[in-house]
Amino acid sequence: MKLISLENIVFGYSHFPTLNGISFDIENGEFVGIVGPNGASKSTLLKLMLGLLKPWKGKVKISKKNSEGNRLNIGYVPQQIASFNVGFPSTVIELVRSGRFTKGKWLKKLNKEDDKLVENALDMVGMWEYRDHKIGELSGGQKQKICIARVLASDPDVLVLDEPATGMDYESRQGFYEFMAHQVKHHNRTVVMVTHEQAELERYFDKIIMLEEGDHGGWKCLTLNSCDGHFGPVD
Repeated sequence: MKLISLENIVFGYSHFPTLNGISFDIENGEFVGIVGPNGASKSTLLKLMLGLLKPWKGKVKISKKNSEGNRLNIGYVPQQIASFNVGFPSTVIELVRSGRFTKGKWLKKLNKEDDKLVENALDMVGMWEYRDHKIGELSGGQKQKICIARVLASDPDVLVLDEPATGMDYESRQGFYEFMAHQVKHHNRTVVMVTHEQAELERYFDKIIMLEEGDHGGWKCLTLNSCDGHFGPVD
């Protein structure tokens, strides 16, 4: 089932396109990597894909329903969202709880189901024991994890992550990649991730969207499917 489709997208910030002729589909249950060199407009591509930017030309189609026929829920963690300063007043659990407040329901009271989803989200990123810590006291990698936990608490069908392993050491990155692969295979989520660590992640991806310089300016994409066949399956 197609959840997101881009058709011949053209976009730029001045008179010349930075992305030119971009087309790809995101299917339900895929682990998708978006890769390319610095300056390749990968973050811009995510914003176009999510409808946060409007393309000059082409179409972006986002399904209104998930594979079960319910409203599609997309969770997005932008690049460097974890740059809280030391004076940020919220605790870890307060921030993650805020992920349970949907649009128009900011004043609702959380119930036991909400509390369980919050606990599960923090458990999944290994941050439950830090739940009462102030966010500003955490390391960069820990902040990134709780930002992801906040999105997971919203129980998204599609999880969109812009360089989420920033600030993590090699061992932490490997654990995080395995965790994301588990979300795809065992929780029926679709994960789309911008990364500079292609070599570390290739064996996990079902699809790679590679941005490369176009012949007439801007960046175009090459989509590589069936990565399992090239790199072997991941449990």
